[in-house]
Amino acid sequence: QVQLVESGGGLVQAGGSLRLSCAASGRSFVPVAMGWFRQAPGKERDYVATVNWAGGLTSYADSVKGRFTISRDKSKNTVYLQMNSLKPEDTAVYYCAAGPHWSRSVNNYDYWGQGTQVTVSS
Repeated sequence: QVQLVESGGGLVQAGGSLRLSCAASGRSFVPVAMGWFRQAPGKERDYVATVNWAGGLTSYADSVKGRFTISRDKSKNTVYLQMNSLKPEDTAVYYCAAGPHWSRSVNNYDYWGQGTQVTVSS
């Protein structure tokens, strides 16, 4: 069983930065992709970014491209999301996820963290 635990959320003013972390544990943890998603109240869970676990290739949603950076530290089984130039519309619960395929689809990911709240004030 794989467990994912997010941390690093909080309240920040528009234009500020936050860094989210997602620590993975479990037997033989070797996903193909790790992703970050977010869900605002009353909305669907949306794709934010993906990183290929082995090679480090990354992909981003257009709404965060140039502002957010996803990375991973294989030695620590941890994936990060550096968020800069935050906007009020970035406010959401952020989830990390692990999956067997390179995909932007929620349906690809088998394991999910509990989520961490990010609130950006104007």
